[in-house]
Amino acid sequence: MFPGFDEWDVPVAPGVTLHGRSGGSGPAIVLLHGHPRTHATWHRVAPALAAAGHTVVCPDLRGYGASAKPDPDPEHVVYCDRTMAADITALMAALGHETFAVAGHDRGCYVAYRTALDAPDRVTRLAVCDGVPILEALERADARFAERWWHWFFLGASPHAQRVITDDPLAWYRPDEAGMGAENYRDMVKAVTNPLTVRAMLEDYRAGLTVDPANDAADREAGRRIAAPTTAVWSRHDDMERLYDDPAAIWRTWCEQDVRSAVIDSGHHMAEEAPEQLAEVLAACLSP
Repeated sequence: MFPGFDEWDVPVAPGVTLHGRSGGSGPAIVLLHGHPRTHATWHRVAPALAAAGHTVVCPDLRGYGASAKPDPDPEHVVYCDRTMAADITALMAALGHETFAVAGHDRGCYVAYRTALDAPDRVTRLAVCDGVPILEALERADARFAERWWHWFFLGASPHAQRVITDDPLAWYRPDEAGMGAENYRDMVKAVTNPLTVRAMLEDYRAGLTVDPANDAADREAGRRIAAPTTAVWSRHDDMERLYDDPAAIWRTWCEQDVRSAVIDSGHHMAEEAPEQLAEVLAACLSP
């Protein structure tokens, strides 16, 4: 995976080190994976972006993959999007990138837009993939949402989630080695069979029901909006359009500039199912 990329472990906060890879040269973009993936989900996208003239940085988010898994706190701040966003700005500074674009998929989407909101002087462009602001998702949650996205509430609220998942994580996540690629598959399996990774991922979801929407609500109340040019990307064969009709319309209420949109001809895991198309869309996001 990742030919020509460097692999590293970079300290970003006291006791917290992020694992990942970077490669290429030119304007920087950081790619943030979703749940329950690792940075390896980008292994077919990142080299294409590097070949197109970009420095590409792919970290494991805090708690995921081989990154640090600090003990949770009662308020869920340790694994909230704001804390993870601070990790990303610290990582990029440590790698020598004072400004950078950021793209995030699934849970990484929330960290990506939080990075853009909290560090507007650092983030030059934003791509949000298969998500809307977490406050907007929760405010629109109805029986249809609960039926399709029930895992949000099981992972974020059930006292039984950690026991159920750690009892047989591969039965729970059902990773597809053929679709993912062998090395990407092994990286994810190594992560999700570690009980500390499962604990951290559940804390991500707990923050998503508590501190994360509270931070979104405070930003909306204060009139804070995303300054970076933004592209909303979603999968044709996922449920974003069924839930939100036009996800880009929701993002426009959070952004100072107009929001581009792109639809990827794939299911949810777009980086693995349609990497060429996604790489082209992300490269276009980086162009003026």
